[in-house]
Amino acid sequence: MYWSKTLIPTSREVPADADIISHQLLIRAGLVRRISAGVYDWLPLGWKSMQKIMDIIRQEMNAIDAQEVHLPALLPAELWKQTGRYTDYGPLLFKLKDRKGSEMILGPTHEECVTELMKACVSSHKQLPLTLYQIQGKFRDEARPRNGLLRVREFFMKDAYSFHSSLESLHETYQAMYQAYVRIFKRCGINAVPVEADSGPIGGDASHEFICPCDAGEDIIVRAVDGSYAANLERAGNARQLSAADAPVGNTGASSRVSTPGASSIADVCNFLKVPQSVLIKTLVYSRQSDDGPRWLVACVRGDHDINEAKLKKIAGNVELADEPAARAAGFTIGFTGPHIVNVLPAQLVIDPDALLLTDAVTGDNEVDVHLTGFNWREHIQEDKLHTARIADIRNITESDKAPNGAALVFSKGIELGHVFKLGTKYSDALAATFLDDRQKSSSMIMGCYGIGPGRIMVAALETLSDADGIRWPMSIAPCHVLITPIKYDGQARQVADNLHTELSQLGMDVLVDDRDQRPGVKFKDADLIGIPVRLVLGDKGLAAGQVEVKLRHMKQAEMLPLEGIARHIADMVNKSRSLPD
Repeated sequence: MYWSKTLIPTSREVPADADIISHQLLIRAGLVRRISAGVYDWLPLGWKSMQKIMDIIRQEMNAIDAQEVHLPALLPAELWKQTGRYTDYGPLLFKLKDRKGSEMILGPTHEECVTELMKACVSSHKQLPLTLYQIQGKFRDEARPRNGLLRVREFFMKDAYSFHSSLESLHETYQAMYQAYVRIFKRCGINAVPVEADSGPIGGDASHEFICPCDAGEDIIVRAVDGSYAANLERAGNARQLSAADAPVGNTGASSRVSTPGASSIADVCNFLKVPQSVLIKTLVYSRQSDDGPRWLVACVRGDHDINEAKLKKIAGNVELADEPAARAAGFTIGFTGPHIVNVLPAQLVIDPDALLLTDAVTGDNEVDVHLTGFNWREHIQEDKLHTARIADIRNITESDKAPNGAALVFSKGIELGHVFKLGTKYSDALAATFLDDRQKSSSMIMGCYGIGPGRIMVAALETLSDADGIRWPMSIAPCHVLITPIKYDGQARQVADNLHTELSQLGMDVLVDDRDQRPGVKFKDADLIGIPVRLVLGDKGLAAGQVEVKLRHMKQAEMLPLEGIARHIADMVNKSRSLPD
């Protein structure tokens, strides 16, 4: 490759809408170009890096006997309606109709499609297990695309799906896929921490995420300080068992209604009443759509805790935070709702155990600017309503909690790079994907699914391995291994640059020659910005002495090495660097 013949639109300016390092570098180094919100052009250097990430993924998938397929991006909506995910994904789906009026979607993932394929092609246990995978564009109508490639509307995903006749077989493939993921991230030069995870709308009863610790990440990782436990915040369990003696006491006196004008937030209410947030009951209203209209659910946690919607959905189904106008029309006073609203309105009551321990609490009194002090569950909730209430862990854990094994916890941010799921028969049941066992009995295929975001691997590299001058690519996923920079691309320097380009290319190296008519300072700045791991600088003095300057991107100092044999020396260094780490 020659710079003058390649589209590399570098920029010194930081894009105004780029808040995180990776987004800035993607644009400044000319890797991608935004065409609309959450949609990007892939330019030559960015696409070369993406292809290398995909090649590593393919090699590891093929090594565990996964078979590559390519499924359509345009999918019939009916498949998604059969599994219920048409509703679950809701506005995230890109929906359209063909000329005959049939409803279609652009695939955000492909569980339904691949299950329908297996239903049509597999009928016997002798054909199982089988794992299929693809690397394909996906589409999700994100409400707020942001942070470059972290939250986009069109993106690449490696999605794999395994099909089994037994849980033991699923477990074997799950473990093989888990270890393949470990190797993929190592080969890409990325630190990825496996954590227990919630399955979300994908479903299933077991899953792990692979997360790269990073301040720009949108996920929260919860880890034991001794390394014995790791989970994402949605999944993290709480081992701290509180008793009534541990419960905060409000000391608010006898139960009474208190006017709290203008105090709509928890902090405002607690400041007004001079009580800690731990004695306030936070009450949120959720709904689930049914044929008869919304069905209501009232969820309660302590005021210093946050509701974990993933946990709530596990026990209550696919509920969503209630639409305010609809909830107000039904009689809920949003912002001032208290648990005792269930005495007068039909709603399921769900209470977190820590909230249930409160006996002298503060809560909204179901009227604007009015709160109730001295709240007690047994006094203020009708006995039949309290008897049918669900008592369950529905909150996010905090740093004062403990890991399930009792260890202290630390919290950090991270970028989700991959996710593996044990799906069970969620999709095969819904789509009637069955097989005949050795006794000719029909059973639903048991499934697993396994996703990796190649674009997120690139983001993780840029976020965690860059410096003030630009990108520092891992050798294995760098768009080029070697950048040849003649101080002036003419005379002997040009001849040597062209010869090295040919020789290094023949040795399997990806090489870029900066043949532009630019000042050395501009070339060096651009070299640091695009981050090619090895730079060979050809200057008149060095060449006259039979030497070339070798500068590694991650090193401060350069060194002069003999020009003779330099291609073989560099090739050996590159091959060693891009091999699988120990």
